[in-house]
This record gives sequence, C-alpha cells and structure tokens, in this order.
Amino acid sequence: MPDDAAAARAAAEEESAFSHPPVEPDATAAYGDHPDQVIDFYGPRTDDPLVPLVVVLHGGAWRAPYDRRHISPFAEFLARRGFAVASVEYRRGGDPRVPGQNTGFAAGTAAPAPLAGRWPDTFDDVAAALDALPGLVRAAVPRADPGRTVLTGHSAGGALALWAAARHVLPADAPWRVDRPAPLRGVVALAPIADFAVAERLDTCGHAALQLLGGEGTFAARRPYADPVLLLPTGIATTLVHGGADLTVPPAVAESYADATAEAGEPAGLTLLADVGHFPLIDPVADACAVAAEEIAQLAW
Repeated sequence: MPDDAAAARAAAEEESAFSHPPVEPDATAAYGDHPDQVIDFYGPRTDDPLVPLVVVLHGGAWRAPYDRRHISPFAEFLARRGFAVASVEYRRGGDPRVPGQNTGFAAGTAAPAPLAGRWPDTFDDVAAALDALPGLVRAAVPRADPGRTVLTGHSAGGALALWAAARHVLPADAPWRVDRPAPLRGVVALAPIADFAVAERLDTCGHAALQLLGGEGTFAARRPYADPVLLLPTGIATTLVHGGADLTVPPAVAESYADATAEAGEPAGLTLLADVGHFPLIDPVADACAVAAEEIAQLAW
C-alpha cells in the first residue's frame, strides 16, 4: 500500500489533470455508426504548411465513464506545439445500454463500477478508426502529413496504441490483422498497460485487463490477440514514458514490456520520470507532459 504522502501526491496530480475544461475540437468525423465511433481533430496552432499527425488514444481503464474529453486539453497542448491531432473515441465497458455491463466493482471498494472494455468491440473500433483515418484526416485537417504519423496513448490507451502498431503480427486468424506494418513514424506509449499478465498480478486498475478480455475463462485464450507484450517485434520505433511514482499503473508493467522488446531483438526506449505519477504525462501544466510531447516530436519531426 502507498504511504500517505505518496497517495496524497497522486491525488493532487489527478485533480490537476482533470481540472482543465474540455477543449472543443476543430472538427469531428465518424468512422462508424455507433455514437462512440468518432474522431476529434485539432488543427496545428502554427502557420506551418504541412505538419506531423499525432493520433491519440485516451485512457480510463477502458471504462465508459472516461471518454476522450478528459484528454482533450492534452490534444490542444500538442496542437499548440504545431502538431495536427486526431483523438480517437472507441467503445468501452460499462455502457448502461448493454446488459451486464455494470457488474464489476471499484478497486478497494464495494461500490458497483463499470466493467472494463467490450470484447471484441473495443478492438474493432481502434482497428476501424486507424483504417479510416487517412481518408478522414484529409478533409478535417488538410495540413496534416500522414507520412509523419505518430501514435500515442495514455494508460489503457497506451496499450491500445501499442496494439494498433502491432496488427501485422497478430495471429493469422485475428480479424484485425493486416498484411504489413502501419505507416507510422513510431509509437509513444504513456504509462501503458503494456503487459496484461503483470498488470493482473499487480491488480492494475481493478483488474481492468482481465475484464477487457472477458474474465478468467477467456483471459489466457485472448491474450495473444490483445496483449502488447505478446505482439513483438513490430519493426516500428517505440518509446515508453512512465512515471517512476505511478500508483495507478506501476512502472513494473512498462519495464516488463521493455524487457520483452529487448529479448525480441528490438529494444523500446523507456523513460522513467522520477517522482512523477500517472496523470502528469497528460496534464498540460506539468513538466512531464512536456517530456511526453518532446518524445513525440523526436519521432515525428
């Protein structure tokens, strides 16, 4: 259990990250018929004629209460730094319209909590969004350069970013498999749930990875189709940024993924930020957020 000082710091970091009002996008486009199948676009706040594109996948433990609005200040932060930004929404667990989607429990409490993720819908959506993106971005942000695309995501979204970059190494019978690597400059995963087995041992986000894959009965069988640590090597430049004091997704989860990439002969970069927790990585007023943006810039420019 974290000590009182560490818990207080984590709470203050979370409060700061969620204190910013949502930033309305410049454009929104649908990639499917479901209300969650949309992408928000933010144009660069610079005069550059052609700029890199950053695709953002938000976190929130794949649970419905956490949507793309909470990461919109981060998207705007990137836009102010001269990027075009595409913020992807996707279906999550805990949709009150779906029977049985609110039968989990919040970690450490007896309070009902939404289940994490929807199988296979969450993965269907991320794959569909990335497939539709080149056509959508041309209309929404004409100055975006698809040839300089970086994929990023925070927490649960970091896992989805790593997964989306690895679709060409999915099992042959996976419905989301593609024939060749995505045309990406790279992936920057921010505090990602990058190894589902390690995350489960540490009860990360109230067993979110277990719930995402449908529970104990299907967890092992579905991991090869979903767990980033089992989808290596990708041939795509990958960097992980993680707070060394992260109590939400412990650094051991990212470290395990980094070790696996080294064993696969394709080491990922891992930046551990001392005395930084989970949320400063997407908080525009935090120094850690600037570090995250710089890692994206290193790949994009």
